[in-house]
Parts: sequence; C-alpha cells; structure tokens
Amino acid sequence: MFLAMNRFYVVRGKEEAFIEQWRNRNSHLEEAPGFRGFNLLRGPSRDDHTLFVSHSGWESEAAFGDWTRSEAFGKAHGPAGTALREIYLEPPYLEIFESVPLSKTNQENHYG
Repeated sequence: MFLAMNRFYVVRGKEEAFIEQWRNRNSHLEEAPGFRGFNLLRGPSRDDHTLFVSHSGWESEAAFGDWTRSEAFGKAHGPAGTALREIYLEPPYLEIFESVPLSKTNQENHYG
C-alpha cells in the first residue's frame, strides 16, 4: 500500500471554511484505479494556524502517480487550490509513504 499525505496550515478562524470546502468538493477519487480510501484529519491549533492532514491510500505508487496525471486530478485540484489560497498560512506540504509489512501473517496493510 502507498499513502499520500498533505499537511495544511490553515489560518486560525478559517477552519470551518476549509472544512466546508472539503465537504462540498468533488474529489473524483472514487473513479481512480487503485484508490483505497481517504481521510481528512484535524490536528492541533497554534497561535496562527490549525493543522489539517489529508491521507489518501493507494494500491501502489504507480496508481497514485497515474491519478496525479489524470484529467480527474486536474478537475479536483484546480478549483480547490484557488478557492482555499486565502486561508492557507503556507502552501500544502505533500509527503508520501509506502507501508512496511511487520509480520508474515500481515503482509498487506489495508487502508480504511
């Protein structure tokens, strides 16, 4: 499994606008081959921002790469980036991870 994670530093007081944008967004993820699941997590607040993290799970790095080059990715991210720009303290930060099997009986980790 492959995990793509974005960190969002949302200006204090703009958290509900950020959440509503995500609730109303058509991500097109469900139509992406290899997509396993998605979560948006709210983290700690600091003086100037609240941390949010999105996680999307994928069958493989190749499936995630195909998604990022797809027309659906462009549709999902074009409007979101423009609409949310004024509520970010800084641009989102992408981190990617590959799952590590920890035992012979648990060779594949499942997202969700």
